Amino acid sequence: MITIALHADNEKKVLLENFCIAYKNILNRYNLIATQSTGQHIALVTGLNISMLLSGGLGGDKQLETAIMNKEVDALITFERVSLDNFHEIADHNSLVRLCDYFSIPVATNIATAECLILALDQGELDWRETMKD
Repeated sequence: MITIALHADNEKKVLLENFCIAYKNILNRYNLIATQSTGQHIALVTGLNISMLLSGGLGGDKQLETAIMNKEVDALITFERVSLDNFHEIADHNSLVRLCDYFSIPVATNIATAECLILALDQGELDWRETMKD
C-alpha cells in the first residue's frame, strides 16, 4: 500500500489540517505517517489513522528521513514556514526534499502542489510505485 508522509511546521499545521479535512476521503485509502505533533493534530480533526513518529525535535524528522531512505515513503506533503527570518532552518527542510529527489519520491511543499499530488494519487497515477517495491 502507498504510504504518504505528512509534515508541517507549527505555523503551517492548520493549513495541513485543512488540506487533510478537504481530502480525507482520498487520504483514508493510504498509509499515513507523520511526526507526533503533526499527526496528532491531523488525527484529532479528521479521525484519520496515522502512524506517529517521534516529535520532530525529538528525532521524528530523522525517523522520517530514515523512512524515505528505506523506501517506506511513496509521497511527501510538507508545509514549512519559509522566509528569510528562518533561513538557518531551511537546511533541515531541504534535507527531506533532497532525499525525495534522490529517491524519486513525489513531494509537495505548498498547497497547490499538494492538491495536484493527492488528485494524481486518487486517479491511480502513482500506483506504479507499488510494483517497484516487489
